[in-house]
Amino acid sequence: MRVDRTRIEGPVVSGFSGRGFRVDDGVYDGLILTPTRADGWSPPPLAELTVADFAPLLAMDPLPEFLILGTGTTLRRPPAALEAALPFGIEPMDSRAAARLWGVLRAELRGVAAALYPLD
Repeated sequence: MRVDRTRIEGPVVSGFSGRGFRVDDGVYDGLILTPTRADGWSPPPLAELTVADFAPLLAMDPLPEFLILGTGTTLRRPPAALEAALPFGIEPMDSRAAARLWGVLRAELRGVAAALYPLD
């Protein structure tokens, strides 16, 4: 995957490394992305994911349009209770697809967030 850094504001996933993601000068296994930040993330198993796991996203002002949820090497659905409890929608997909979609939507300056499970 190759991303043109000059067209995107904020953190960019520039590639994959082992089970993680390369962002600028760092490599992260799990990752939370906002338009201004990239932070390492150690998520619980998907079935145990709660609203509290997204505290940094809930503190955003404005809230993200929606959350791109990368669920690892395969697409899996998050708990229905989590989807109902969050004040924004969730678009689950495998983590590689989520990283690529992040770049496309940020190039459009969309106010989205992403949470990516490791590529295990």
